[in-house]
Amino acid sequence: MLNVLTVTDIVKRALEEDLGAGDITSMTLFSPADRGYGVILAKQEGIIAGLPVAELVFKLCPPGCTLTPLVRDGSRVRAGQEVARVEGPLWAILGGERVALNFLQRMSGIATLTSLYVERVKPYKARICDTRKTVPGLRLLDKYAVRMGGGVNHRWNLGDAVLIKDNHLKAAGSIVQAIKRVREAIPFTTKVEVEAETLEQVAEALDGGADLILLDNMELAEIREAVKMASGRALIEASGGITLDRVAEVAAAGVDFISVGALTHSVSALDLSLELI
Repeated sequence: MLNVLTVTDIVKRALEEDLGAGDITSMTLFSPADRGYGVILAKQEGIIAGLPVAELVFKLCPPGCTLTPLVRDGSRVRAGQEVARVEGPLWAILGGERVALNFLQRMSGIATLTSLYVERVKPYKARICDTRKTVPGLRLLDKYAVRMGGGVNHRWNLGDAVLIKDNHLKAAGSIVQAIKRVREAIPFTTKVEVEAETLEQVAEALDGGADLILLDNMELAEIREAVKMASGRALIEASGGITLDRVAEVAAAGVDFISVGALTHSVSALDLSLELI
């Protein structure tokens, strides 16, 4: 679910940024009484995400208008398909158009890319998950879009779970000692994950009682060996440069999760447009 209060703040900031002192073009061409009707069209096939956000954009854009979704978030649409209809004062339709499309196009692009990864790993147990490589201030929307594409969310922020990475280890010492120290300080319900770059570190993490082990940029043979070593003692996550071309072979190695930063940091927007009719 989307946090309504947080999304409202995000949308308000986006509208303030784009409207400035007001849409001078629309305000000089039309009166507040002039009304219009438009449709949002998909110009390419993909997965739609962000309709509740777009709906809020048009509701909050002065003097406000109504967006009616024609599909659900998470639905696959074809090129040329109507995604939503917008009706109300022209000032609001034209003033909110770009902000609504910016959200919809980015979120739908994330959902679409995620769905491609999810489709490739369907024969296996591995789940596709995101990372914290999101646009600052838009993490809520980026991670929601991943879920709409069939993926799952990794930790939301640094306080959500323990992830002991290479820089932590340089300062803290051994993996076993690092795990021991965090276990003494955190609730027993909090999971502890350790990043491993070698099989020796995988062994250390297992000895220390890690709940999850993140295999960072490992070769396929190493991933297979790490899965054997874990043998149910810890969940295994693969990460680092995992493209669509190789995600299936990584999943076939038996990992539980595959995290893909590209889902949110290198996404291409889904092509959508708003057309008055």
